[in-house]
Amino acid sequence: MNIESFRAYCLNKKGVTEEFPFGEEVLVFKVMGKLFALTDVESFASINLKVDPEKGAELRETYPAVQPGYHMNKKHWNTVLMDGSLPDKLVRQWIDDSYALVASKLTKSQKSALESM
Repeated sequence: MNIESFRAYCLNKKGVTEEFPFGEEVLVFKVMGKLFALTDVESFASINLKVDPEKGAELRETYPAVQPGYHMNKKHWNTVLMDGSLPDKLVRQWIDDSYALVASKLTKSQKSALESM
């Protein structure tokens, strides 16, 4: 997966916006204003994804390319190294999981607005 396909995959989801709140190099994806994925646009060496704490720990134990979230709450975020060692299908599934986890925590009115998009 390259940065263009990562970006397109994230933006194809309902209610997603892209922003640069941490400077010109950090591309952030949000669903209804809530962060679910981010990456460094200069290197695209890794992506950060929100995870369920138990699943996150399991992924870190199973895949060497999955590490505790860099500059994030390490209990709730994983950093996935984009070193080619993981199949794109698996990375897309983790993006889906991150999006779904964040979307599930939206307020009732935000969920309603998201569903109507």
